[in-house]
Amino acid sequence: MAEKKTKSAEKAPKPIGEVTHYYDKAGVAVVKFSKNVARGTEVHFIGAHTDFTDTLSSMQFDHAPVEKAEKGKEVGVKVSQKVHEGDRVYEA
Repeated sequence: MAEKKTKSAEKAPKPIGEVTHYYDKAGVAVVKFSKNVARGTEVHFIGAHTDFTDTLSSMQFDHAPVEKAEKGKEVGVKVSQKVHEGDRVYEA
């Protein structure tokens, strides 16, 4: 008897980061990344009230522009929509 693959058997995508803070007036999310991510990467923000895709067009670390976010660092990224603390970030 052949075994059928079920959706629960498929590996769920793993988040590459999590929003730790959001600055509403600036439209900037602070994201703690769990892997290196380069500027220009398309990401998907998902949370209880959040679900949109965006491109990491502007990233800063310690108020200086950076080309990539390093694993374990909290980096400010410009976002096109509001995000919330605890929202997960996935590669799109």
